[in-house]
Amino acid sequence: MAANNRILLVEDDQNFGDVLRSYLEMHDYDVTLATDGMDGWQQFKRSDYDLCILDVMMPKKDGFTLGKEIREQDGEMPLIFLTAKTLKDDVLQGFKIGADDYIAKPFNSEELLYRIQAILKRSQKPADPREEIREFKIGDYHFNYPLRILTFTKSEEQHKLSPKEAELLRMFCMYKNDILPRSEALNKIWKEDNYFTARSMDVFVTKLRKYLKDDPNIEIVNIHGNGFQLQVRGEEVSSN
Repeated sequence: MAANNRILLVEDDQNFGDVLRSYLEMHDYDVTLATDGMDGWQQFKRSDYDLCILDVMMPKKDGFTLGKEIREQDGEMPLIFLTAKTLKDDVLQGFKIGADDYIAKPFNSEELLYRIQAILKRSQKPADPREEIREFKIGDYHFNYPLRILTFTKSEEQHKLSPKEAELLRMFCMYKNDILPRSEALNKIWKEDNYFTARSMDVFVTKLRKYLKDDPNIEIVNIHGNGFQLQVRGEEVSSN
């Protein structure tokens, strides 16, 4: 079960953090270690994680503040708080933020492992079958997502897409003829939903429109206040 599960470990005690990271990696977890709350926040925004383990007492930004920011960004991200304290008020504060578990130091490493496994099992979502699709037909275009190649089938003209262009086009294909929420695309591809990432997304949408311009039945429409829609006339509306 641990294979491919990514954990963000934020712990200001470098030696303890290294030992805990090594232990979790021995059990097939992919662990990123940050040594203070500010670094933890940057690491969280940079990658996708399945669970976060946060020390409470840290310099620059404490674990509770970091946990609150993480929950505002991703309301379903599992959180485990680590602390040397066992004060009732601290425990209550952690659970108010939305902690899935709260472990006082020192703790048994094997116990932590079982708690992580239990939390990940509860938080696992059913697989979206659309995530498994690797090649897409878009009107007169063929899109090979792994190779990032978009081919206009009538002329065999090809475009090699950048990683973000390919990710965005893939999401449009998954939501073809349906609305792709702007916030979903921003959080999944850019890891953040703000003014600057939204403007960046607009630039990439403009690029995709140019790539798809040779088929008059294809249009990427701006749905005001919601997001975008990849419309392919003559094809059925997505059921999702």
